[in-house]
Amino acid sequence: MHVEEKILTKLVTKYRNSRKDLGTNTIVRATRIRPSEIYRRYASNDGDYAAIEEVNATAKALCDKGFIKVVKEPFGTQIEEMILSDGRVEEIERYLSKHYGYVSKDTIIDAMRKLIKTYGNKSPHCNSICKQLKELVLKRKIVHNIQDTEDMLKALAFVENNNEDLYIREASMKIFGDSKYFETTVLQMVCHHLRNGEQPSVGEMEDEILGQYHIHKEPRNITIKGNCTITINGKPTDISAFQNGITFSATDLTAITSINLYGQTFMTIENKTAWMRYNNKNVVTMYLGGYADRFQRDFIRKVYEDNKDSTFLHFGDIDPGGFWIHHHLVSSTNVPFGLYEMSIATLQNKKYESCLHKLTDNDITRLQQLKNKEPYQEVVHYMLKNNVKLEQEIVALDVALQN
Repeated sequence: MHVEEKILTKLVTKYRNSRKDLGTNTIVRATRIRPSEIYRRYASNDGDYAAIEEVNATAKALCDKGFIKVVKEPFGTQIEEMILSDGRVEEIERYLSKHYGYVSKDTIIDAMRKLIKTYGNKSPHCNSICKQLKELVLKRKIVHNIQDTEDMLKALAFVENNNEDLYIREASMKIFGDSKYFETTVLQMVCHHLRNGEQPSVGEMEDEILGQYHIHKEPRNITIKGNCTITINGKPTDISAFQNGITFSATDLTAITSINLYGQTFMTIENKTAWMRYNNKNVVTMYLGGYADRFQRDFIRKVYEDNKDSTFLHFGDIDPGGFWIHHHLVSSTNVPFGLYEMSIATLQNKKYESCLHKLTDNDITRLQQLKNKEPYQEVVHYMLKNNVKLEQEIVALDVALQN
């Protein structure tokens, strides 16, 4: 950001967020910022001289325009603070808009009024959101992102009035003229509102609520390999004949009458490379690809129903995502999946030492939520203490080489 833009934007934003703009102030205070808010090392002995001079020169030019006043040190040349000329705030906003594409508070408030007028009666959730917008407008407060707000209202107005069976990307085309925009931009916000702010029930994915409005995600394929037979439409298919497994549409699930495992174990595998690499004649494996969707869960329940004497395992990354995927898998299917190679022993294996990664701040937060849950307690405490995590691909490769 240009120094001039930064100085004026900070001052105008501070003014617009103050009681002065709302007209509720009882004490008149100047709207001011320190130069260190523009260049952090402005007053430091090791500050960049050119950067300091740029702040000084820009402040003088803005002072000459009458946009700000400058207060300098009593016995020096450095600036102590820059003060906004409050009476020229609208002129400054027009200047910022012309030269830097700034969007003023009044412009956003006008846009909010238009959204209220357009979407106020389009649907129940649109009505609720527009009531909140009205309250903000009355208090001269603005939304964080006006474009996100408009997109969300546009999507809700369509979804809540939809009676046509559509896939999400088809709905996205109808709403935004773009097949991916809905999923990548507003889907989570829309689902959050449709749930009235509540979290999905145990085992349910957030976007599954769209099914109530005839909008569905494209069903994932079911991908499996190993020594088993699937009977579909009365015809048994021996999967073991396919060395690299088979993939079929989840829409065919209703035609499956039985699934017979001839191996001793059924294992879900999180990542595609690990699934491709892993081979064991006594293990039937299913590629999961992340959190199990409704179709995958239905298939897994069918496998369990027909093979309750088998062992069920999950093989994923040794990181927060891998454990949460397992937790979701167990809670959503009621199948007692154990953990495969997701242990302290695996993390301590010298062969994987060069592949260990440090935890991110987000990893630590998510692991803290797991550290008191079984069966993750021991390995999670170890990960937090030693600041480590591990992706499963190297483990799958090593297991394959051993076999």
